[in-house]
Amino acid sequence: MEKRALLAAVLMAALLVAYQMFFFPTPREPPAPKRPAQIPTPATPPPATAAAAPVTPLAAAPRPPQRLAVVETPMYNAVVSSEGGKLQELVLKYRGAKPMVIVGDLGPAGLLVSADGQSPSVVPMTLSAERITLGPGRSTQDLVLTGEVDGLRVRQRLTFHADDFAIEVSLRAENVARAPRAVTVSLPWLTRQVWHATHEKFQGQHPTEIVWSSNGHVERITDLTAVHEHIADGEWIAMGSVWYLAALVPKTEGFKLVVTSEGKPPEPKNGDTAPAGRASIALRAAPAIAPGQAWEGRILLYAGPKEYERLRAHGLQETINFGGFPVPRAWGGLPMEWLGVPILLLMNWVYRHVGNYGVAIILLTVLTRVLFYPLTVKSMRSMKAMQALQPQVNALRNKYKSDPQRLQKETLELYRKYKVNPMGGCLPMVAQIPIFYALYLALSVSVELQNAKFLCVGRLFGVDLWICDLAAHDPTYILPILMGITMFAQQKMTPTTGDPRQAKMMLVMPFVFTFMFLNLPSGLVLYWTVSNVLQIAQQRLMERHARERAGREAKDAGRA
Repeated sequence: MEKRALLAAVLMAALLVAYQMFFFPTPREPPAPKRPAQIPTPATPPPATAAAAPVTPLAAAPRPPQRLAVVETPMYNAVVSSEGGKLQELVLKYRGAKPMVIVGDLGPAGLLVSADGQSPSVVPMTLSAERITLGPGRSTQDLVLTGEVDGLRVRQRLTFHADDFAIEVSLRAENVARAPRAVTVSLPWLTRQVWHATHEKFQGQHPTEIVWSSNGHVERITDLTAVHEHIADGEWIAMGSVWYLAALVPKTEGFKLVVTSEGKPPEPKNGDTAPAGRASIALRAAPAIAPGQAWEGRILLYAGPKEYERLRAHGLQETINFGGFPVPRAWGGLPMEWLGVPILLLMNWVYRHVGNYGVAIILLTVLTRVLFYPLTVKSMRSMKAMQALQPQVNALRNKYKSDPQRLQKETLELYRKYKVNPMGGCLPMVAQIPIFYALYLALSVSVELQNAKFLCVGRLFGVDLWICDLAAHDPTYILPILMGITMFAQQKMTPTTGDPRQAKMMLVMPFVFTFMFLNLPSGLVLYWTVSNVLQIAQQRLMERHARERAGREAKDAGRA
């Protein structure tokens, strides 16, 4: 019995040793520290070949294990890797948790360095700290990363701020070899070209365009598969969506703006997900460093929301796309930021005083209606006059229905006789279109509306009651229905001056608009609904004044 127990113990020990040898190879790593002791030995006889000396240690040296540093600020939380100082995580504290980095799919690739035409590689580095916490007592702090690759001593300093989404990046590459080196330093930020079969963690997370400024001229690429490589001088380069942005701004000379893409990936088949093609932006410098000399460069990395005032502080305000009217290029275009920016700044100013973006939108709509009230009055009076002449116009149509030229001449004579401008009801409305269109755009690109509450009662069975996010559609669809009702009432009150069949067609428009507005952001639907209500109030007010004026004229005629 004792022999069997001893045999079982030996077999179990042998099994345990074999299991560890074949399935857990990590215990074999302890002898690896002997290799660093061998690195100086090839470095002692380098006089024979100075160029070959860096290559041998590079091939033999083991890559140090990755280390992470946690950064906590009031604006975001980040995790910095020792692999080139890349961000493993970046979660904005902006109207909820907003992740800006998805490992392997979205985010920085780390500092890439190469020398003498070799393939660029991520620099393994050591960290000066493992945790950085910023707050009221500490507004800024540096994280220093140092490493050495291929005869180059590299240092990267990341400066974090407690009150900003921007990170200052300082780079230094020192040539410790005995020969001059042609060095390439690159800091890329990559994304998937397409996002098939993925679920956005929040609205606007995935980049939809690449934009850069070159010699003061802004270029945009909305198809991330359309360009393979583009290199230019410029002021900044960025990729982002409507509301969020990752931008690289060179602060020293010598950097090139680089856009790269892997080409258009094939379409998925049989329900498979699309291949993960990559597109990237980068700042790239190619200095020539003499022996014992160093090159330095500075970059600003902004990864955060597209708040206009924050972007303007870093010269990135033109990354917001307000659009423009489709006018000929020879005319210079009509950039809508001329109108959209003042409206956006005014909305933010009102919000700072009222504390509710829904109320700010209502007040802004009231202000625009008050400014255009004289034009609205002129338009309504012209339409009323046209409506009064409509019976005579219909009589002319019946009389000259076989002679269109005579009909047009007699109709114009009728308008001239009664001093009615047939375009008087349209021109004042045309003048308002740029302002209302700019207001629409300002609300469309305003990241401040995200998770902004208007009349948020609470949640019931996972559904918001009522509007708890002005950037999302109304989950109860009450506001779009109210918009459709107010638009229908406005159409019924508007004087009809054309063909009755055309007037009936106009009554269908409220139903079409209601269907279109069902899934639009609540902020836009709120603006349109309030605008309709104010238009109805103006028409009722004008009709009451018209009745009072007609009553006074009738009394005066009776006295006469």
